Amino acid sequence: MRQWGRADQAVRVGPRSAVVLGLASLAGLMMFVWPLLVRVEPQSMQHGPDAPFVFFGILPILIVIVLAELSEGGMDAKALAMLGVLSAVNAALRPLGAGTAGIETVFFVLVLAGRVFGAGFGFVLGCTSLFASALLTAGVGPWLPFQMLCSAWIGMGAGLLPRRVTGKAEIAMLIGYGIVVSYLFGLLMNLWFWPFITGAEVPYYAGHISYVAGDPVGENLHRFAVFTLLTSTAGWDTGRAITNTVAIAVLGPAVLATLRRASRKASYGVAPTFAEVPLERKNR
Repeated sequence: MRQWGRADQAVRVGPRSAVVLGLASLAGLMMFVWPLLVRVEPQSMQHGPDAPFVFFGILPILIVIVLAELSEGGMDAKALAMLGVLSAVNAALRPLGAGTAGIETVFFVLVLAGRVFGAGFGFVLGCTSLFASALLTAGVGPWLPFQMLCSAWIGMGAGLLPRRVTGKAEIAMLIGYGIVVSYLFGLLMNLWFWPFITGAEVPYYAGHISYVAGDPVGENLHRFAVFTLLTSTAGWDTGRAITNTVAIAVLGPAVLATLRRASRKASYGVAPTFAEVPLERKNR
């Protein structure tokens, strides 16, 4: 069966995996935007009651993606071992910043690993990294499933970037990608709770920036854009973008070279062959 992706991608995405990733991403996006499409009354609990169901909905998706990758030969035991190692590395890096003032030390490894190992690998790594780091930092809460999905999209997107770009141009492309996803992560993580807060006000801004149940989508999106711009873009999101930029610019070339060297030595997706040993060699 033909696999999607170039030969220089360590873990390529097959047709079944691509369908699963597409459906999972569509379902995940609906988890964020559904309050804009139906009438929702703000509540203090936010996503508290439904977060466990969202989390247990993500787990089967991850299993299906991994099984699809295994069945198509895109991911083997060596790739799963690398997945575990990189998840542990990201979990260990997260406490160095943990989002304080926008400093997120987990995303640059996710971007670089997704670039080398592909979209499917990056999607699963994003979920496992945030889950492991949340357990390590006691960051388990109703926000965790949404963080896992956003991180999964970051890893997947890195694996979908143009493969022909190399050298300094590749680092520049990854820096640009890291900046864009920093702001998109902040945007989506605002969207998961924004419809459920009331009376949001920002000093020196004469306007209502809270979700209004039943209002047209365009008006609520305008309020949400203003809310994000005034509350997180200039601070948390920009800090995250700066962290990604510095980390990828300084560590990117060395980390990419290390991951690609490991990929070549591991020969991901190549099935082992066993040759018959001549009788005279057996008797030696």
